[in-house]
Amino acid sequence: MRRLEDRLGIRLLNRTTRSVALTDAGRDLLSKLEPALREVEAALDVVNGYKERPAGTLRLNVPVSAARLVLPTIVPPFLAAYPDIRLEVIAEDDFVDLLAARCDAGIRYDERLEPDMIALPIGPRVQRFATVASKAYLDRRGTPGEPRDLLQHSCIRVRFPQRALAPWEFERNGQTLLVDPPAVLIVQPGGVADLAIAAAIAGIGIVTIFEDWVRPHLETGALVPVLPEWWLSFSGPFLYYPGRRLVPTPLRAFIDYIKKLPSPI
Repeated sequence: MRRLEDRLGIRLLNRTTRSVALTDAGRDLLSKLEPALREVEAALDVVNGYKERPAGTLRLNVPVSAARLVLPTIVPPFLAAYPDIRLEVIAEDDFVDLLAARCDAGIRYDERLEPDMIALPIGPRVQRFATVASKAYLDRRGTPGEPRDLLQHSCIRVRFPQRALAPWEFERNGQTLLVDPPAVLIVQPGGVADLAIAAAIAGIGIVTIFEDWVRPHLETGALVPVLPEWWLSFSGPFLYYPGRRLVPTPLRAFIDYIKKLPSPI
């Protein structure tokens, strides 16, 4: 590194006896070199293709809902089939630049996919948002007969980071309604969604959330459906990855594995 600094005539690292940090020039140089370094890394990974078994690290960036609802049935058998692959899963719900996050691929829904990505269906192809509440809450406050009735209820809302509180969307017989009900509790998606469900079970209010997330509570009766004929269906998630680079061997193995799975409902 010192030879490079001497050649360029500028300091790239600030050094002390306790730490080493990039200078502004060093950061700028690294940002320009990172795409080329990633291509070199991917090119070297091609050698893995000559091994009897694929090996290396696969980094996936996924929403928490996918980590909870999609990957548990996929990851264990995949790792059993490819014991030399190490899988690293980063769960976050915000928009993510895969390359900047140094991830090989991600899972997102179609409205959040970047246009220059290759997308592959993964998990259930149709999902729904379920609106639910506890029987105790509905006995106390009454059961909504249509989406607009939610304006008179206590509701538990989910807000994505750095985004406005999105209205609840309902659909029936081709008719779509947007409702912005009052919120007694607001949480971010992810692990905190468990708090929203717990609050609904405790009778605090009505919540709209992934149907698969609350299905166990519907089956036990801890929660009951609200306006089920209005629940919104949407297309399932996709595995996506950059289309302008060599595909690392662990990712190629994961893609091939996903393609061989039975078509989900």
